[in-house]
Amino acid sequence: MNMCHTSSKEGVGTRNKNATGVARPFDAGYADTVTVKFRNRFHGVQRYLQWGWQGLKSESHQRHHRSGYPTQVRQVVLRVRRILAKRKIGRLIGARAIQREIRRGRLLPPKQQPSESTIKRFLRDAHLTPRPTRSQAVYHPHPTPRDAYIIQAMDWTARYLEGGAKVYAFHSLDLAIHDLYQTISDNKRGATAEAHALKTLENLGLPHAFLIDNDAAWCGSLKTARYFSHFMRLALWLGIELIFIPLGEAEFNGAVERLNGLWSQQFWNLRHFNSRAQVRRCSPQFVAWYRECYEPPHLDEQTPAEARRHVARCRLTAAQCRAIPKQLPLTAGRIHFIRLVDPQGDIRLLHETWHVDHRLAGQYVWATITLHEQQLRIYHRRSAHVPVRLCKTFRYRLSEPIVPLQTQFKRFERRRNVFTMW
Repeated sequence: MNMCHTSSKEGVGTRNKNATGVARPFDAGYADTVTVKFRNRFHGVQRYLQWGWQGLKSESHQRHHRSGYPTQVRQVVLRVRRILAKRKIGRLIGARAIQREIRRGRLLPPKQQPSESTIKRFLRDAHLTPRPTRSQAVYHPHPTPRDAYIIQAMDWTARYLEGGAKVYAFHSLDLAIHDLYQTISDNKRGATAEAHALKTLENLGLPHAFLIDNDAAWCGSLKTARYFSHFMRLALWLGIELIFIPLGEAEFNGAVERLNGLWSQQFWNLRHFNSRAQVRRCSPQFVAWYRECYEPPHLDEQTPAEARRHVARCRLTAAQCRAIPKQLPLTAGRIHFIRLVDPQGDIRLLHETWHVDHRLAGQYVWATITLHEQQLRIYHRRSAHVPVRLCKTFRYRLSEPIVPLQTQFKRFERRRNVFTMW
C-alpha cells in the first residue's frame, strides 16, 4: 500500500518487477543483470546503464552529425558537375543533369547513387547553387494540356551578331511531350511567324490550342478594336484555339521561355557565330541534342524523342497547306485571354476595355470570345481549391460573317469546357 504513495520518480522506477510480480524501485545492482548483447545493440540500454531511468527521458531530436554518403560519392557528384560545365553543347549543371550522367555512365553502384535533393545539398555545401525564389500569392490560371487537348507554346527570342545583325529564333513546344520545332530568321514579321507555325504543324502535328504572348508577330500591328490578325485567322481556319497570356508577363509561358534560355545557354553562349547562315547550319545540332539527350523535368527521365514514340499526332499535309486561301475569313472558334484586373476593375482585349468587377482588382481572370456565338465570357477562380465561376457575359458583335470550320479540321472529341481549362 505504501508503494501507491511514493513520489513520481520512485513511481517510474517501480516499472521493473521481480519474478513474484512485486514491483521494486531502481537498484544499481539491477544493471549488472543486463547482458552484454543488449548493452552493445541498444543505445537506450546504454543510457539506462549510465544514468538509470532519468537517462531514458526524451532528448532533442536534432541530429548531432550529418549521416550520409561516403566521401567518394560527393567527389563523383562534384567531378561530374565540372565535366558538364565544360561541354560545348548541352552544358546543364543542375542536380537532375548530374543524376542523369551518374545513372547513364554507371559511375556509382545503384545503392550509392544520390537523389536530387542530396545532390542539391552537395552543390549547396560547395557554394555552387543559387537561392530559390519566392512564389507569388495571387492565383495564376495556367492552361493544362491533356490527351484530348494538345497545347503548343510559341515564342521567339533574339540575339545580336558582331556588327549589329539580329538573329531571331522561333520556338514551338508541345507541352505534353516537350517536342521542339525551331526556325532561324532575320525578322519577326507576321509572315515569318505564319511560316514557322505551318512548319510546326507539319512536324509536330495539329494541336487544339496555341499558347502565345501579345507580341505583334501574333496579334498584328494594327491598333484597331476587334482586329483579328492574319495569324489569328490562320489558326482559326485550321481549327486551333488561341490562348493569350497576360500582357508583359512572360512567366505565364514559362515552358517555352525556359526553352529560350536553354537555347541561349547551351548553344548561343557556347559558340562564336559570324553570320545568320552559320547559325542556321549549326541549329540542327541543338535540336538533335534537345530531342535525343535532354530530359525535361516533367517527362519522368524521358527524352522528347522517347516520349514521342508513345503518342500519335495528326500532322498538317502539304495539300492542306497549299489549299489555305490568301484572304482568310473569320472561322468559327474560340479565342482565350488571361488578363490581370486593374484597380478600376477593368481588362483590355484587342484594344478594347471591358469592366469586370472592382472587387477583383489585382486578380487574374480568363476571358473567352466565342466567335460563332458572338459572345464574350469572363471567368474567375480564387484558388486551386475552389471551382471556376462565370463572372460576366457580354455581347460581342462582329462586322463580318463567320464561316463554319471545315470538316477536315474538325476534332472528333467535344470542345473542351472552359471550366476545366486550368
